[in-house]
Amino acid sequence: MHDIRLIRDDPAGFDAAMARRGIANASAPLLALDEARRAAIHAAETARAAQNAASKQVGAAKAAGDDALFDSLRADIARTKAELADQERIARERDAELIAQLLALPNILAPDVPDGTDDSDNLEVKRHGTPPDLPFAREHYDIPAAAPHLDFGTAARLSGSRFVLLSGPVARLHRALAQFMLDTHVTENGLTEVNPPVLVRDDAMLGTGQLPKFAEDSYRTTDGWWLTPTSEVTLTNIPAGQTLDEGTLPRRYVAHTLCFRSEAGSAGKDTAGMLRQHQFEKVEMVSITHPDASEDEQLRMLACAERILEALKLPYRTMKLCSGDTGFGARRTFDIEVWLPGQNRYREISSVSTCGDFQARRMNARFKPSDGGKPAFVHTLNGSGLAVGRALIAVLENGQQADGSVVVPEVLRGYMGDSLF
Repeated sequence: MHDIRLIRDDPAGFDAAMARRGIANASAPLLALDEARRAAIHAAETARAAQNAASKQVGAAKAAGDDALFDSLRADIARTKAELADQERIARERDAELIAQLLALPNILAPDVPDGTDDSDNLEVKRHGTPPDLPFAREHYDIPAAAPHLDFGTAARLSGSRFVLLSGPVARLHRALAQFMLDTHVTENGLTEVNPPVLVRDDAMLGTGQLPKFAEDSYRTTDGWWLTPTSEVTLTNIPAGQTLDEGTLPRRYVAHTLCFRSEAGSAGKDTAGMLRQHQFEKVEMVSITHPDASEDEQLRMLACAERILEALKLPYRTMKLCSGDTGFGARRTFDIEVWLPGQNRYREISSVSTCGDFQARRMNARFKPSDGGKPAFVHTLNGSGLAVGRALIAVLENGQQADGSVVVPEVLRGYMGDSLF
């Protein structure tokens, strides 16, 4: 969320920042509501002062036996009381409207984010590995060794479209990937493992920006909980409403969880196979940092995700997203795209974003400077490390052989036992 004081101080700068997001003249309605809110607050304070003054005088008038003055003062008190209540109501309404509009506006982009309209304008910043030459390449669900263990029909009967039932060696490979990612992030990258809930309240979804704008993209239970679309929601909200000691920063978390997305805006996209599912698993990284450290922290998190792919010997490229493709809550995002031979193209497997204090303001998450200065908002970052299902697809497709078998990456064989293809 944005600070209305900063918008008030530099409306032109804010409008320029929102224009990069495709939003014109963003400050005008905000400042109009802010002015109306402040005017109502001032009017309420004036009425309250008049009411207090009259209240002090009414006792003196009564003691002096001045009934005319007493009745006049009582009438004044009644009028100012009504005016006070009315102006306080107006102030509350304008404040709620202002907050609602601020919550609907995206984050301000970092200056180095390239301008553009969609993913075709994203900037490639790194390429690692060489895509294998596989003239026999099939998509994951057509690979002979894997196909019997990817049961979309039974999943559709149980749950509907965009679900899959994994079995045998494919299920074990999926589990091995998640375990390998967790172990690497904990033992090599120094993250703290967390096993969080996958059901959360409105405040948690609001804090990370899923609400109110993207409610239709997630699932809500009949008793008001939300199924988390990513454990970014739970991990980022750990410091919500708290003031942390500066010395405890950065806080780096990792979790492997189920994730749930309605895919409301993706009708007709990637319907074949398990590339885009309603239920999937992801290993998610979140960092809570000092503002001065968040730029370096994003690069550190990006390297953590890239090293997973390098250990799996999967070719990938890293893209800096343009203004039109950067997500609502992010200041800057790097996407890592893994090579999928079956599609003969790179596909996203991780997004690593820095959010500045955008989420922290929504969550009211602050830190207390060690020098005793005024508490300030923390910075938050998140990144996939990695999407487990998409990693499974990449391992199957890059490891497929001409005879229909699959070669499993060396780093996973200790997790797989005899369940090789």
